[in-house]
Amino acid sequence: MIKLLVIADDFTGAMDTGVQFKANGPLIQIASDHCFETLEKMDPNLQVLIVDAETRHMTAEDAYQTVYGIVRAAVEAGIPYIYKKTDSGLRGNIGSELTAALDASGQKSLHFIPAFPLLGRITVNGVHYIEGEPVAQSVFGKDPFEPVHSSQLEEIIHSQSSVPTFLMGATVPKSFPQGILVYDSATDENLKEIARELKARGELKIMAGCAGFASVLSDLLELEGTPPRLPPIPQKLLVVCGSINPITLRQLDEVQRTGAPRIQLTPEQKLDEGWLSSPEGMRVTAEWMNQLKDAPLAVVEGNQTGEEDRTRRCAEGMGMNLEQIRSQISRTLGGVLERLLSLGLEATVLVTGGDTLLAFMQQIGQDKLVPLGELAPGVVLSQIEYRRKKYAILSKSGGFGSDRLLLDLKDKLSLQKTEEEEVC
Repeated sequence: MIKLLVIADDFTGAMDTGVQFKANGPLIQIASDHCFETLEKMDPNLQVLIVDAETRHMTAEDAYQTVYGIVRAAVEAGIPYIYKKTDSGLRGNIGSELTAALDASGQKSLHFIPAFPLLGRITVNGVHYIEGEPVAQSVFGKDPFEPVHSSQLEEIIHSQSSVPTFLMGATVPKSFPQGILVYDSATDENLKEIARELKARGELKIMAGCAGFASVLSDLLELEGTPPRLPPIPQKLLVVCGSINPITLRQLDEVQRTGAPRIQLTPEQKLDEGWLSSPEGMRVTAEWMNQLKDAPLAVVEGNQTGEEDRTRRCAEGMGMNLEQIRSQISRTLGGVLERLLSLGLEATVLVTGGDTLLAFMQQIGQDKLVPLGELAPGVVLSQIEYRRKKYAILSKSGGFGSDRLLLDLKDKLSLQKTEEEEVC
């Protein structure tokens, strides 16, 4: 039976949270649709269901209604634990989604622990930090699609919600006020202490946070199963980048310095929805395939540095707004990846950006993934089958990791030995 439901706001968020439960080996499924009428058809051994609600780019009202409906259905289905996964950089509809989860749960309090110390995201005195910088002053405050305007958790929540919000510090109080309770965490031990105390008090029924707090729940919720093992995966690495985060772009620069191919779509290629299926699109992608087929490491990129003005002018000429630009670039990149695989590309694929990963999944007609493990913190390995072939897919969100992260991943792929090697 399903013990835990996790509701994420994008696909990479669903993946990096879902993989936190693989150490104990529970049967887990990540789905991009939230039709709970199919619950009775699911594997009876399923313990963790991760739903990608795709609320990151919705209006606050639509995000509220979506999350409310999912949580209400889960409560009625008797799922004992519900976790609203939030972005570790606090992007998206934080206030409206936490409010929806609390309202639909029937509980008096929702416990929100937003930190992920392993990735340098901590909360101190109600202020969220990214690698020592208040989040609104970090790269997440400069995001052109969804900038974070405040570093104060209370302000972020109250920009979309009138529910009372309380700063708890790093300790669980003796009595719980009614509303959203925000906890500080600067270390993994903080997360564990908060989780243990909430479990002892019977207060894990409705909670929220990113993959950080999720990582300490598996043992507490007594999830069971056989830990997964790493299948053989190709040593070649293709990075398909839909992220515009400066941290990710620096990682791509490091790859390019090694002499690896770096294919950058032009504004016309990535914004014209008919380009990929046109004769020109067919010809160009075939040329790219010839470039990539023997490359041990390569990049296909949709949001390169220095092209912002050209992309904006091209989009204006097509009458596209910011949301249409974001969606179309993701669809094009997802389509390019599908085309390369259909042409016979043999590689492990790393997809950055939840929108791009979801677009690729839709392109190949799949809405479920099972995470197998992490090759590095926040870099999730899964496996898909497409046209009777299995492919290793790595996924990561933008905005974390050293400049050498992609090179280090390539080195790690080269060290993979046998099917029996366990995922760390």
